[in-house]
Amino acid sequence: MDDTGVQINFDAPAVLRKWPSVNNERVSASLGARSYLIIDGTLDECIRKFLTMPINQHDLYEMHTAPQSDLVRAVLSADHIVELARLRDFL
Repeated sequence: MDDTGVQINFDAPAVLRKWPSVNNERVSASLGARSYLIIDGTLDECIRKFLTMPINQHDLYEMHTAPQSDLVRAVLSADHIVELARLRDFL
C-alpha cells in the first residue's frame, strides 16, 4: 500500500466507449442512440486513450470497469476519468 492509503488496480479490465453526437452534444439513449467501443483493454490503457481525445468531446465518453472502492465505479464519466488520471500519477 502506498502512503495515501489508496489502492487502484490500473491493470483491471476496462472499456472506453463513446456516444454519438450532434453538434458535440450527446444523442440520448431515449432516441435510440447507443455508445460504441473505442478500446477494450486495461483501466490504464483506457485512461491513456481517453486523454488523447479532444477535450471539447470528453463528455461524449464513458468508461466501464469493475468497481474498486468509492473511487472507481462501474461506469466512469469524463470527470471521473480525468481525476483517476491525476490520481494515477501520484500512486
